[in-house]
Amino acid sequence: MLGVLRRKVASASGLGKSMYAVRPAVSTSRISSAATEEILLLPRQCGHARHFSHLVLPGCSVNLRPERGAVGNLHSSLSQQICIRPFCSNSGDLVDAVVPYMGESISDGTLAKLLKNPGDRVEVDEPIAQIETDKVTIDVTSPEAGVIQKFVAKEGDTVEPGFKVAIISKSGEGVESVDHVAPSEKPSEKEALKPTSPIQEKKEEEMKPKVETVPVKEKSKGTSPPPKRSATEPQLPPKERERRVPMTRLRKRVATRLKDSQNTFALLTTFNEVDMTNLMKLRSEYKDTFVEKHGVKLGLMSGFVKAAVSALQNQPIVNAVIDGDDIIYRDYVDISIAVGTPKGLVVPVLRDVDRMNFAEIEKTINELAKKATNGTISIDEMAGGSFTISNGGVYGSLLSTPIINPPQSAILGMHSIVNRPMVVGGDIVSRPMMYIALTYDHRLIDGREAVYFLRRIKDVVEDPRRLLLDV
Repeated sequence: MLGVLRRKVASASGLGKSMYAVRPAVSTSRISSAATEEILLLPRQCGHARHFSHLVLPGCSVNLRPERGAVGNLHSSLSQQICIRPFCSNSGDLVDAVVPYMGESISDGTLAKLLKNPGDRVEVDEPIAQIETDKVTIDVTSPEAGVIQKFVAKEGDTVEPGFKVAIISKSGEGVESVDHVAPSEKPSEKEALKPTSPIQEKKEEEMKPKVETVPVKEKSKGTSPPPKRSATEPQLPPKERERRVPMTRLRKRVATRLKDSQNTFALLTTFNEVDMTNLMKLRSEYKDTFVEKHGVKLGLMSGFVKAAVSALQNQPIVNAVIDGDDIIYRDYVDISIAVGTPKGLVVPVLRDVDRMNFAEIEKTINELAKKATNGTISIDEMAGGSFTISNGGVYGSLLSTPIINPPQSAILGMHSIVNRPMVVGGDIVSRPMMYIALTYDHRLIDGREAVYFLRRIKDVVEDPRRLLLDV
């Protein structure tokens, strides 16, 4: 059969005759292009070749031979056009702005806000949208400088890393025009202002169903008044004075973690009070010299962090955590600092704080607090932590029982400094006092270790010289 086909094609003066000659024996399919014409001849009963491929070039003789994979003989001057699906359409003019990688423990987020509008010009790495996750807010940036053609996603959508948010036109062509309509201007008002022709009015009148007029009966004068509410019935405020706002992802995450903490841990809180006289005196004496040398103000937080490091080293069980049927002892000290932001509570971590001095602690706390307030803090800067310090005193809290931040086992609560009368050396004097609270997991930490831990913090804060002497 192969020989018959070869002879027929070789003797043919044109492609059409050979095609008609072999039509009863084979099925054909044709793919045409501007430069070449490829005919695939598929024999029904050919065991050695899957299909035939032959290439007809202008001014060249017909060549037909069995090939596997439908590959023809190409002329040296032939440029074959390959069709592919480009990543950027319009010859690379359009680029996609996608959701970036959000962290190892975050799989999706909510498109909280669009920072730009279609038609706005953006620069490279300029934020165009914000993604709200369980922990932080992440910016979606423009990969190229250009004009936003359109947004693919809208506010409130749940997006994943790699999800396309917007299309950027580098040349600014093909940008959709956006009609900025004021919220108060309704479409019905616009349509009402459009002039209508008499023919349209006549058609509208014909289309309207005719309603028979029914004489309205006069209401009887003896209608009963509405029933009066009893004095015991509660007077509820109208629904118009209430607002329903969906919870942010960060707020939902905080609520879930805190409730899980209450359900999992055996929470118990112990209290003590600290005389802040010596630490405040140390701060007032060296604050100017400290700023000149280190470029940062000396605060009270660094003193409590150093005291917590000393207490954790003296009571390593407080730095441990329960994992199933095991206890994990951590030989490092990573202290989390609770920071309240307008979007919610975040807890950045001070890494290896046992190796830091006062200046390094103050600098790191200031940097992390600024990032948390601005919403630029990363996931890595909040991951981990073996112990947490929460300072409610900056808001005026006098006393509280903080909740453990899982998977930690304890949290220290600081409170406001208040001058109170204290007995010192048999005399009643006014001293700046602070209540401190330690909430701990009673499954792991006994009351004895918890009280010793809080007592160590009290001793170090009241006499910072203990840190120098390690006593």
